Amino acid sequence: MIDTNNIGLVLEGGGMRGVFTCGVLDYFMDNNINYPYTIGVSAGACNGLSYMSRQRGRAKFSNIDLLAKYKYIGLKHYIKKRNIMDFDLLFHEFPDNIIPYDYEAYFASPYRFEMVTSNCLTGQAEYFEEKQDPKRVIDIVKASSSLPILCPITYVDNVPMLDGGICDSIPVERSMGQGYKKNVVVLTRNKGYRKESKDVKVPSFIYRKYPAMRQALSNRNSLYNKQLEYVEQQEEAGNLFVIRPENPITVDRIEKDTDKLTALYEEGYESGKKILKMSFSE
Repeated sequence: MIDTNNIGLVLEGGGMRGVFTCGVLDYFMDNNINYPYTIGVSAGACNGLSYMSRQRGRAKFSNIDLLAKYKYIGLKHYIKKRNIMDFDLLFHEFPDNIIPYDYEAYFASPYRFEMVTSNCLTGQAEYFEEKQDPKRVIDIVKASSSLPILCPITYVDNVPMLDGGICDSIPVERSMGQGYKKNVVVLTRNKGYRKESKDVKVPSFIYRKYPAMRQALSNRNSLYNKQLEYVEQQEEAGNLFVIRPENPITVDRIEKDTDKLTALYEEGYESGKKILKMSFSE
């Protein structure tokens, strides 16, 4: 049994690239590997919820099988509801009826789980834990997954929110601030990946009521690259154990090719086995 007693688990987002994380988490569940604290962003929050309720295979079903059957990503959804994904299916029909989410198991879990959103009013990350109200759980994870421009703004406690990856894509520092100085980090990009360093000024007509959000979006690339540099530095120092894809990813953020998604899931499952070699510096 692996000792994860004082270790945090950090789950990056990445849209459909999150199927890599699905594979890693299914391996963890198959081998009863648990963490006292997990934090997930966007797709990492979605997949993390199924990990917290110990519903093995549920996240894979959502990302691959359900996509093949319902084709819930695409322009038709954006034209109809101004949302590139069918959120009614993903956050209501799926957890309520298709494969019901086990709120009872999640709420009874002794382990902590935080989900990250981006506050449109402040342009800052928000961190939520919820283990009592199913509706609020859905509000939070939906907000954490609401891609800018491609998805509508979502509200948590009547506050406008968007994708947590805008303001904190890889919340290692949050986990450390919660007392977990050693962390396992699941990334959805290969080592050495960086976004284009040049930031893009967001036009004033986009989120015109939320200037702080426009600024956060403008700074997104440089912030993400800084976080990747920090992860690699901490990994080198022996404070992080990172599980990531070996090669550059060909899966798009809104990928619809289920063969590609299945291959990435399988890579994630195999990569999860690397946890057996986990070690940290003292």
